[in-house]
Amino acid sequence: MSLLTLPELGEGIEKATVACWHYKVGDRVQNDDDVVEVVTDKAVFNVAAGASGTLREILVRDGQEVKVGEVLAEIQ
Repeated sequence: MSLLTLPELGEGIEKATVACWHYKVGDRVQNDDDVVEVVTDKAVFNVAAGASGTLREILVRDGQEVKVGEVLAEIQ
């Protein structure tokens, strides 16, 4: 199992808000697929899966805030 975490987004950015998920639980994702879109006070970012597999669980819903390093989802 692989954990999809919020990566470092830039200097001074410590948190982001999940704008939308591009996949749903049960979907197959590839390593480079943009899985989720997050928004900061400075920009909009897409976060790639980082591993190939099935999106097993989404831990942060649309509109929720997350800190850098926190787990967004599980990929199996």
